[in-house]
Amino acid sequence: QVQLVESGGGLVQAGGSLRLSCAASGRTFTFSMYAMGWFRRAPEKEREFVAGINWTGTSTYYADSVKGRFTISRDNAKNTVYLQMNSLKPEDTAVYYCAAKPDYGLAFQKDYNYWGQGTQVTVSS
Repeated sequence: QVQLVESGGGLVQAGGSLRLSCAASGRTFTFSMYAMGWFRRAPEKEREFVAGINWTGTSTYYADSVKGRFTISRDNAKNTVYLQMNSLKPEDTAVYYCAAKPDYGLAFQKDYNYWGQGTQVTVSS
């Protein structure tokens, strides 16, 4: 069983910043063997990919909508993945989810096995 717990969401004004964290745990879960991703779901919209990172942290991938503003990183010693969000826009308002999958070097945007419960990010104009 793998548990992913997001934190760090909240209300921020446009142009502001937030840092989301996702703590991973599990009795037989080896965090450093998993690729991690961040996704989001805005009201009345489909869930969309935001960012992904490989098991070593040496490879990352971003959706075009957040490229240059968001940074994904990880600390394998802490079993935690982060999403630094800068220059936030009202259209970034969504519930943000982290996800994990064994890292086989495949596309970051899909096929995740484990999901967190999400954390709300609201950006006011």
